[in-house]
Amino acid sequence: MPERTPGFLDEVGPRLQSIADEAAAGGLDRAIELMADCIAAGGVVQAFGTGHSQAFAMEIAGRAGGLIPTNAIRLVDLALNGTRDADALSGSEMERDPGLADDLLGLYPVRPDDVFIIASNSGVNGSIVGTALAAKAAGHSVIAVTSMQHTMAVTPKHPSGKRLSDVADVVIDNRAPFGDTTIELGSGVKVGAVSSITAAFIAQLLTIGVAARLGTDGTVPPVYISANIPGGDEHNSTLEAAYGNRIKRGAAPGLDNPWKVGQQ
Repeated sequence: MPERTPGFLDEVGPRLQSIADEAAAGGLDRAIELMADCIAAGGVVQAFGTGHSQAFAMEIAGRAGGLIPTNAIRLVDLALNGTRDADALSGSEMERDPGLADDLLGLYPVRPDDVFIIASNSGVNGSIVGTALAAKAAGHSVIAVTSMQHTMAVTPKHPSGKRLSDVADVVIDNRAPFGDTTIELGSGVKVGAVSSITAAFIAQLLTIGVAARLGTDGTVPPVYISANIPGGDEHNSTLEAAYGNRIKRGAAPGLDNPWKVGQQ
């Protein structure tokens, strides 16, 4: 059986290098600026992704080395704390539903200074585009992380006819190919998905850039340290307390949420 590791590395490495080159040329600067200005103003970075793009939101929100004023928006919260049936979580129904954006965002205490960063490889599913449109309509900036090759090759599924890339203020291409996979095994079988790898790299570049920007005036950026090292829990809890329930890692019922009452 042939060794596939070098071939996959040849697919991943150049994509990461291309993203790094873009960052070095200032291609991520606008996204970093929006996120840093949001945090400096007391806002929270709202991260959202469905399917495997949930991994991107996890890279942005709530991990060691990550920014504390971040929140992961999750479809599962519609079943845990909303009115949606949990059975819908087992398929793609909720991911493709264009009408759930207001219900979803109604579970979180989103405030006017918050910025949204939304990841979707295809960039066309209803919940993704609907959430981006709802965020824009409420006056929030939206950053998209998507595969431009894939999104331009498929038909939008939202009634607006828009893609995530059409709605966002800033679009970052994750360099994944159409269909995401990169290695041909024969008989039409392809493996070696790359979007999770490249999106995680983008998330970390953004985090590094935002933390560096926030620290330029001597301010210590609000960054998590691992809970598995001495003092980690105390450090993290102290900084989290400044944001209260705005950065809960899961939604809680009964939040005082201006999204629901039209006070955005």
